[in-house]
Amino acid sequence: MRVIGVLGGMSWESTQGYYRALNEGVKAALGGLHSARIVMVSVDFADIEALQRQGDWAAAGALLANAAQDIERAGAECLLIATNTMHKVAPAVEQAITIPLLHIADATAERLQADGLTRVGLLGTRFTMEQAFYSGRLQEQFGIEVCVPEAADRDIVHRVIFDELCQGRVEEASRQRYLAIIDSLYAQGAQAVILGCTEIAMLVNQRDTQVPLYDTTALHAQKAVAWALADEQVKPASA
Repeated sequence: MRVIGVLGGMSWESTQGYYRALNEGVKAALGGLHSARIVMVSVDFADIEALQRQGDWAAAGALLANAAQDIERAGAECLLIATNTMHKVAPAVEQAITIPLLHIADATAERLQADGLTRVGLLGTRFTMEQAFYSGRLQEQFGIEVCVPEAADRDIVHRVIFDELCQGRVEEASRQRYLAIIDSLYAQGAQAVILGCTEIAMLVNQRDTQVPLYDTTALHAQKAVAWALADEQVKPASA
């Protein structure tokens, strides 16, 4: 089993979901007492959030690149950046390491393609919804058109992520607002909606709506588990 590197803490609320998903995925594949081999560095999200607000993406990229190098030196054989937004600086991180970076947008797009989807809605931080590093990658590399909520709804989505979910708060009123936004995207022609922030699955999941949802945390973790177990003997599905 190959060692998965996780660059986490952005926020720790979602990083713990990654840890669970990676271990559950390995256990499901191998059975028994098997668990994932993981090297993790968890950064202080307050530092990252301040750089995001300042628009100092170069400094944020340097910070994550240094952390990624620590992960590689500790024995990781691949890297996950356990957040959607900070994939904006993925090129800087990739340049700093020699192990492969498993990109969260690629993991998501591969599943969308497999399901035959060509137009999707995207929820995430304002940076993820409004900048091209995520939606542009889906369009240019996978041919998937992305639509986002209108400006007022983007403000709601962003505020709930930072003021509530990243602080461990799950509010019913916010769930209902998110579901209304998801319905609006579906009405605009989105065939599904990407939960493009690793905390959003804390608030809404497929049980809440008939609109197909794609949880990026789950898809990213599944890609990493498949990569880590590529050379392993996976237990039969009936076992």
